[in-house]
Amino acid sequence: MTAPDKTAALHRMVMGDHICPYGLKAKHLLRKNGYSVEDHHLTTRAETDAFKQRHDVATTPQTFIDGKRIGGYDDLRRHLGLTVADPKATSYRPVAALFAMTALMAMATGIAADGTVLSIRVAEWFIAFSMCVLALLKLQNVDRFATMFLNYDLLAQRWVPYATIYPFAEGLAGVLMVAGVLHWVSIPVALFIGTIGAVSVFKAVYIDRRELKCACVGGDSNVPLGFVSLTENLMMIGMALWMLSTSI
Repeated sequence: MTAPDKTAALHRMVMGDHICPYGLKAKHLLRKNGYSVEDHHLTTRAETDAFKQRHDVATTPQTFIDGKRIGGYDDLRRHLGLTVADPKATSYRPVAALFAMTALMAMATGIAADGTVLSIRVAEWFIAFSMCVLALLKLQNVDRFATMFLNYDLLAQRWVPYATIYPFAEGLAGVLMVAGVLHWVSIPVALFIGTIGAVSVFKAVYIDRRELKCACVGGDSNVPLGFVSLTENLMMIGMALWMLSTSI
């Protein structure tokens, strides 16, 4: 139950064509922490600009508690003793989420196909699905991916178009491996790009000791280059060699 002495005034943009998402988050956060919220809507650009000029602030929403301005959404989180994410901080969360989802997809496919959650085929699907999703992330903005990729890939540095071709090749190999067809295409493609990628990452990180961002989940992440990208390439190599051994 909200205590009567815990009241906050929130000023946020609520217009016909725009409702500030951080305003909604601030309102929810205040209520979650037991505050009664005086919700003041800024319904026009002119009203918003006048509010910002009056309080000498650059952004909205703005929260006031006991007549004291707390600030925007991040300032409110700090005031409540909560952490504020650093957009520049390195994080493995995107990769962890990706592999967790592709593992669940593989197990779900196994259940649908033959009622098996854990099997060699499920493991194959996990790697193939991971390749497909990784390619998808790169294909969202091929130019941005290629720019990051050129920082460390040895072949791309010698032949720039390879940086653009790479995500299409990874996606092609992944799709063919999911279907289990055209091994004569998927195996050499995965083996080729995986080997070059593994050598490039190993040289950049473990020999040259360079600190770079990984392009493995696209060109807009703070995942550090190293173990994750090396794992991606080793998975492709391993999958290619496994499929080669089973098809002989």
